[in-house]
Amino acid sequence: MSRSTKACRIVLLAVTLAVALATSAAGATGAVHFQLESVQAFEHQLSRGEVHAATFHQRAGAGHLHLSMNDGRHFTVAYASSEEPKLAARARAGGIPVALAVATPKKATAAHHTLRYIAGGILIVVILVVAAVLLLDRRRKLGEAGGAPPTQSQPSQ
Repeated sequence: MSRSTKACRIVLLAVTLAVALATSAAGATGAVHFQLESVQAFEHQLSRGEVHAATFHQRAGAGHLHLSMNDGRHFTVAYASSEEPKLAARARAGGIPVALAVATPKKATAAHHTLRYIAGGILIVVILVVAAVLLLDRRRKLGEAGGAPPTQSQPSQ
């Protein structure tokens, strides 16, 4: 295998790794997945001391309660809005920190800026690959022509 073939493979490997890292970084989120459970299961876990924290999310008519367990699991419990004071009082009596989530309006995300950054990154990678291929081709042609390019000699005095 010649040096230029090895170099091309190295460049392609580097480009593949860069694209893989860019896509994994863009898609990487540490989202918590909540499992659905009943109010009775919540009360059973509360009596056994398994609940670490509780957050109430209010809605008109019904809400949901996010529970963080001591073992790292997460649950959500749907409840009627009339049951909220009773559930909050039971959780506080069990020594569980209770929070009330406040809905905030989401700002519109600027997707076009994200797409511009992705397109710019791809363009830079393509430019680097083309420059590397041209440089390797030039070196290969110089090696076939019989050596290094002639250097300018300094005038003797």
